[in-house]
Amino acid sequence: MSAAAHGHTPAAWTGVTIAFLGFTVSGVAMILPNVLLVWVGLAVVLLGGVVGKAMSMAGMGRRPGDHLHKAHAEEPTPVSVPVS
Repeated sequence: MSAAAHGHTPAAWTGVTIAFLGFTVSGVAMILPNVLLVWVGLAVVLLGGVVGKAMSMAGMGRRPGDHLHKAHAEEPTPVSVPVS
């Protein structure tokens, strides 16, 4: 999974941060019995997904094929060991 560099982009970090804040707001609102604030938090979660996707489409996400270059760079060079 780490070889694919999944999520290491500004778009991913921003989307996840916004969604995390929305989950936090909704969680606190459930403890405070505030139904309106629960819905506001869930709307913020959805906003995080939209913002992350928009940033990705604007060029701040992973470009197709980027994971291939990094994966090949991290592969060890095969070493042949003579057998005696």
